[in-house]
Amino acid sequence: MTDHRPWRGVLVATALPLNDDLSVNYDTYAEHCAWLVDNGCDGVVPNGSLGEYQVLTPEERARVVETAVAAIGGQRVMPGVAAYGSAESRRWAEQAGEAGCRAVMLLPPNAYRADERSVLAHYAEVAKTGLPVVAYNNPIDTKVDLVPELLARLHGEGYIRAVKEFSGDVRRAYRIAELAPELDLLIGADDVLLELAVACAKGWVAGYPNALPQASVELYHAAVDGDLDTARSLYRRLHPLLRWDSRVEFVQAIKLSMDLVGRHGGPCRPPRMPLLPEQEAAVRAATEKAVAAGLS
Repeated sequence: MTDHRPWRGVLVATALPLNDDLSVNYDTYAEHCAWLVDNGCDGVVPNGSLGEYQVLTPEERARVVETAVAAIGGQRVMPGVAAYGSAESRRWAEQAGEAGCRAVMLLPPNAYRADERSVLAHYAEVAKTGLPVVAYNNPIDTKVDLVPELLARLHGEGYIRAVKEFSGDVRRAYRIAELAPELDLLIGADDVLLELAVACAKGWVAGYPNALPQASVELYHAAVDGDLDTARSLYRRLHPLLRWDSRVEFVQAIKLSMDLVGRHGGPCRPPRMPLLPEQEAAVRAATEKAVAAGLS
């Protein structure tokens, strides 16, 4: 990882360990961040969707960032700063900077279906903090699609340096590279990792390394280094789990896999509900099969 582009490499969108009473277990979270780095990951992204930021209090959300920084250093922490208003997103970016972080990740406005002018103004406001901004394109959840042409404009204006691409449309990688060759493409969905790595992605904002970091890191590096025999073999074995990252129940699934491999996943806060029995059985079987194959 390089300091001037801390989003490169494998950055884990961290799941947030909760106690049985649904309070945040900060000590376990700190240990988890350190464990991820010790197992080959380059950094963490706290307060993303996987970290359940939407149901945290402001005090909890700030402390999560501070906990990660204290555990592994600010150069390895890229918090999500999504919020309903641009002013609030900017305040979260400022908090990240004060905590020692070197970059932030930002969704477009998600309180409504924002038009292009609103998207530009939103990113311009957060960019005023001076921290590099990584855009997060998740049109499935936000209903705002950062299409390649809009990303190129955001980059051209100096508002963003990279994009976490979660649309699932791998064809966009090549269009983004044509329109904005200096904009770093980050893999945003675990189940298109190989396709986007081949398309010259510079990093992976990842979900399943929360449970299987070593195998995930090996997969990423094999893919970006062009060792396709190794990458394809790992991808096939991991894909029954990786595809959960693109499903509604991704938080519950990844936390269950964490529990099964001896980590602390724990419960989720409402309104997220536990997995249905058939979903739990599928995640359990896929996780146990991966572990039995020696993946960790």
